[in-house]
Amino acid sequence: MATFAELAVALGVAGTVTATALPPLLTSLDDARVAGAARYLSSRLAEARMDAVSRSSQVALRFSLVDGLYTFAVYRDGNHNGVLTRDIERGIDPLIFGPEKLSHNFRNVEFGVQPGLPPIQSGDPSPAGDPIKLGAGNSVSFSTLGSATSGTIYITGPSRAQFAVRVFGATGKIRAYRFDRRTGKWLPM
Repeated sequence: MATFAELAVALGVAGTVTATALPPLLTSLDDARVAGAARYLSSRLAEARMDAVSRSSQVALRFSLVDGLYTFAVYRDGNHNGVLTRDIERGIDPLIFGPEKLSHNFRNVEFGVQPGLPPIQSGDPSPAGDPIKLGAGNSVSFSTLGSATSGTIYITGPSRAQFAVRVFGATGKIRAYRFDRRTGKWLPM
């Protein structure tokens, strides 16, 4: 039978091991959530692109700043002049999906940019400030041929994990990237 002193030492060792292992484990969990959110957003964008092609109607994923956090929603062009803010407000361009926040599905994950982040490619604008780099309208519009608005959407989490989802206009292709802090470079996922 173990003595009280032996039990106290064993519990102390177990507590120390747990305290040492827990922060990296939580960081890995946070990083996995942000990666999952990047994949989720990529799939939402791909779904909007396929919707535009299959419906023969422009479809847009629109980002809105609400109470300091971004939401996104998907709209379909209802009058063949593109998805426009005024048409959304009048109900001409109907809502297909949303609005939704990333944090609803991925706890503590938001659209955001960590300080000092370099652009994905040299020559690109700095990602500082606004995490939604899609032009003035903050929308990605997909045409009936599958082409799209070009731009980059940045996603971050509490552990400083940084991911980005890019849409390439002419082709409508969607790519997700992860920022590697050790190398200081963006890597494709």
